Amino acid sequence: MSLLEVRGLKVHFPITQGLVFERKVGAVHAVDGVDLEIEQGETLGLVGESGCGKSTVSKAILRLVEPTEGTVSFDGTDVTTLKGEELRRLRRRMQMIFQDPFSSLDPRQSVGSILAEPMRTHRIQEDGRSLDARVAELLEVVGLPAEARARYPHEFSGGQRQRIGIARALAVRPDLIIADEPVSALDVSIQAQVINLLEELQEEFGLTYLVVAHDLAVVRHISDRIAVMYLGRIVEVAPADELYEVPLHPYTIALLSAIPIPDPEVELRRERILLVGDLPSPADPPPGCRFHTRCPYRQPTRCHDEVPDLRPLDDGHTVACHWAEQIREGRIKPHEVPVEDTDVVAAELAREAPAGP
Repeated sequence: MSLLEVRGLKVHFPITQGLVFERKVGAVHAVDGVDLEIEQGETLGLVGESGCGKSTVSKAILRLVEPTEGTVSFDGTDVTTLKGEELRRLRRRMQMIFQDPFSSLDPRQSVGSILAEPMRTHRIQEDGRSLDARVAELLEVVGLPAEARARYPHEFSGGQRQRIGIARALAVRPDLIIADEPVSALDVSIQAQVINLLEELQEEFGLTYLVVAHDLAVVRHISDRIAVMYLGRIVEVAPADELYEVPLHPYTIALLSAIPIPDPEVELRRERILLVGDLPSPADPPPGCRFHTRCPYRQPTRCHDEVPDLRPLDDGHTVACHWAEQIREGRIKPHEVPVEDTDVVAAELAREAPAGP
């Protein structure tokens, strides 16, 4: 059994009108039917462009935002049904590293107080002397000096603050850590240090990670498997190396084609896939495949009308695309996606559509 199982997770935020008498006029479909599994000791990377719902998924798992539908099972317990003390006890085993190391630490608390607070909240190391010893141990684990406990967050650099955030997450000895864009606010050289630290801590303490990020290079380096998300849904899940070598979903192909290659000759020769248009509004998502409005492999009728299921194609590789096999085999080639007149585009694609399903 997986340590974490997410099934049919939806998070919809209501859109209301009226100052005195509010009424619901719609909803933002931030997360709209996400399925995920994470094994003990595994690192799952969750990637996608800004606004696709990655951070909302991570917060819904911890009940920092309330799910609209679906289940979140942690070690066999449905987190969505827990309340009060039961939820507090389970949260000790699931911790979060927040995206912004500047705003996620209380500027009025010393580092020692920040690290001691979760242990007091969960009644861990209640004896004063052992609590101080545990704070010193945490600082040593993340590579900070013991005297850092008396200092305040504003006295540290961004990378050091993120190390404090990691130490705070480790304080209650969790099994699962959700890292929401853990290095996006840091310089490249500091990013490498934090990523290496996370890997060392995982090996030392047997941690399980869900790493949310938009930097595909960072995710590949740290992840065992990668899930690609687009407009509230998972569109592809695969082992990290396989996803980069054989991407199957058109959105994943486009994302990977945008990663710069250091060799200028290879960079000039490779095929680039440029997506047309902006990310559709999650308040009014398109019908059928949500990517079809920007997809360079789009085919008539089916992409517009049918929602593709996330289905297995190869060992450990699943994808939500009607035409993944044909795209992989080269039977469907990318084409331009005009946005002015979708009826004209559909008619043109109908004449050019390949034979077969």
